[in-house]
This record gives sequence, C-alpha cells and structure tokens, in this order.
Amino acid sequence: QALLLESGGGSVQAGGSLRLSCVVSNRNTDRCMGWFRQAPGKEREGIAPIAHDLRTMYADSVKGRFTISRDNAKKTLYLQMNSLKPEDTAMYYCAAERGRSSFCFMGGDFYNYWGRGTQVTVSA
Repeated sequence: QALLLESGGGSVQAGGSLRLSCVVSNRNTDRCMGWFRQAPGKEREGIAPIAHDLRTMYADSVKGRFTISRDNAKKTLYLQMNSLKPEDTAMYYCAAERGRSSFCFMGGDFYNYWGRGTQVTVSA
C-alpha cells in the first residue's frame, strides 16, 4: 500500500554533500524505513534503518558521514550525505516494511516496499 519516491540525487565532487528525500504516500509513522544503495556490478548495500521512534543504525561504510532522519508530519525520509567519496557513487533507494516491527533490521530482505531510486555520482 505504501508508494515511495526518492529525490535529491545528482553529481557532486568528492568532499561535497547531498541531501536525499523520500516521500511516502501512506502512513509511515508505524513502520521501519531505510536507505540502501547499489552500484553497477555490485550487490545491494544497506546504509541505515530508522524506526518510528527514531532509533537508527549505520553501516560501517557510511558511519560518521551520513545521517538518516524522518519527518512523520511530512511523511518524508531523509539522508544527509557529507564528505562524499567516489565509492559512494550508486543508485540510492528508500524502503519501508509492510508491518510494524519493534526493531528495524539492516538487511534488504526485511523490507517490502521500495522506491525506484535516485542516482548519486561523486567525482574525484
């Protein structure tokens, strides 16, 4: 029932910043959400989940540089990306679970609804 739409991707130089957004069509205050990315020829990588009560985790590859947040009133998920590196280049996806879990996992198999992605390209 949830439809997700990402935006905010683009091309930046190494060391720059981008802020991604994901608008959810239905209620998102009672479900886990997360950000993922996938580079060409590579497997999907979990970046960070966030629970309805704002609990978060981060992958080691982005810890200290990326921040996930959500605005339940606006039904929007955000990913603030700082100190970007060329290896951050990928298609970025937001995702949401179908139910309402007390703990949000990092793995993509946990999530049921996915956006179509927004491209992030970081040049050296």
